[in-house]
Amino acid sequence: MEYISAKEYNKNPDLFETVEPDNDLKNFLVEYVGQNYNSKNVTVEMIVEAMAQEFPEFVLALAEENWVRGYQQALDDVDTGKKIVEAHVNDQQE
Repeated sequence: MEYISAKEYNKNPDLFETVEPDNDLKNFLVEYVGQNYNSKNVTVEMIVEAMAQEFPEFVLALAEENWVRGYQQALDDVDTGKKIVEAHVNDQQE
């Protein structure tokens, strides 16, 4: 069995993918980030880092929206779980 650390487990493998500039925006980002990092192979992680440095308001807006959606999903899951438990208790009482 292979063991990995929590740090390795929490790392998103998509961050390490090389970005293929298959549209105008990706082409711009790959060229811009490639020039700043002096790299021909630009990864998603490199673009995220560049965006966080150059346009933090954008990254923050995405992060906030993601957090709010995740929090809302958690609340919805709790409500669904309560309904399931209540239904199960009611079935056993009958």
